[in-house]
Amino acid sequence: MPRRQGSALLIALLVGTAALAALVAFTGSLLFTEPRAKAEAAAGPQGVARTPAAPARSTGLWLATWAAAPVLGATDPEQGPDPSLRTIRNVVHTSIGGDAARITLSNLFGTHPLLVDHVTVNAVPVTFRNAAYVTIPAGGQIISDAVVVPVAADADLVVTLRTPTARGPVTVHPNSHQTSSTEGPQGTRPTTDWRYLTAVDVRGRTATGTLVAFGDSLTAGSGSTTDANSRWPDVLADRLAGRYAVVNQGIGGNRILLSGVGPRALDRFDRDVLAVTGVKTVVIALGINDIQAFPQEGDPARIVDALHTLTERAHTRGLRVIGATLMPYEGQGNWTPARNAVREHVNEAIRAGGVFDEFLDFDLAVRDPSRPNRLLPAYDSGDHLHLNDDGYQRLGSLADVASLLRAQPSSDAL
Repeated sequence: MPRRQGSALLIALLVGTAALAALVAFTGSLLFTEPRAKAEAAAGPQGVARTPAAPARSTGLWLATWAAAPVLGATDPEQGPDPSLRTIRNVVHTSIGGDAARITLSNLFGTHPLLVDHVTVNAVPVTFRNAAYVTIPAGGQIISDAVVVPVAADADLVVTLRTPTARGPVTVHPNSHQTSSTEGPQGTRPTTDWRYLTAVDVRGRTATGTLVAFGDSLTAGSGSTTDANSRWPDVLADRLAGRYAVVNQGIGGNRILLSGVGPRALDRFDRDVLAVTGVKTVVIALGINDIQAFPQEGDPARIVDALHTLTERAHTRGLRVIGATLMPYEGQGNWTPARNAVREHVNEAIRAGGVFDEFLDFDLAVRDPSRPNRLLPAYDSGDHLHLNDDGYQRLGSLADVASLLRAQPSSDAL
């Protein structure tokens, strides 16, 4: 499967529509497993979470094509003494296309109101309640008006915003593995942080739903090649070929039970999964940081119970829940036999059924058969915890594409 090598400079000029990726033939996977026991997976209401709709005169289906989970950033060191006319160019990669877009800007972790006085999507101006500027209160977010702009699937998209009076902590998604840039008094500088932008929705007639990949650094793509868009959710989006949206809500270092790098999964689930436009499926790939990062969780039942809680919450919104087993990490500095035993107990519970509707066996897919507590060397990024591009390619190949595409269309049609 080809890797996409985006160029932020060239894509900034893109305002036309690229052809949709060719349809990918279905290749089933024996590692996409539906548990035999489903007593815990009672169906909930069949609705989906929605962000506000476009004007009633529009037609088509609104779905998220991209998203990034926000975390607290430090006071921006690139602002300098005079942040006037400061411009941020967020380069993001789409999963589906459409004929119009709307964006979400967040000041979730800010301590002052944030003025944004100029916004464009691929150089097309964006408005907020028909105004060219918006002030986002501390702790708040804003969804733009719909803007008619062609958005291609599987393409880089540039969202440019100017923040002339930004102060205090920045709401960011760090370590994006994508090159964006900032322009200010000190000149133009590259960055791998996405600033203030947390979602892009598109209106189209091809895709039928959104899948949210909810995880940690192994979902966010640590170890993957910058600007290659080779994280496992990107690989899955390639296989779905614009027919189903995929958004990546992974945060490096994130945990289920304790907050640290970003709010814990139990606290951010509503915002980062249930509130995503058109969400119908969630893949939960979390738990390894609870086991290996300080303070370590030694009771596998607490991790399993928390995963089951997330499944129940998703079911109340009618979502399908797919879980992932926890991958091996022997050789990494925090590994011990006792912690590995916790991981194996969690995986046993997932494979036995009753935690998720279905599961992807990430562990089996990437472990070394001769040393099953270690990653296969061909997939190891070098730290024995994170994967390289080939490893993420393997994970992205596991899901049953035909099964995902059989899901019924969202009711958020206008």
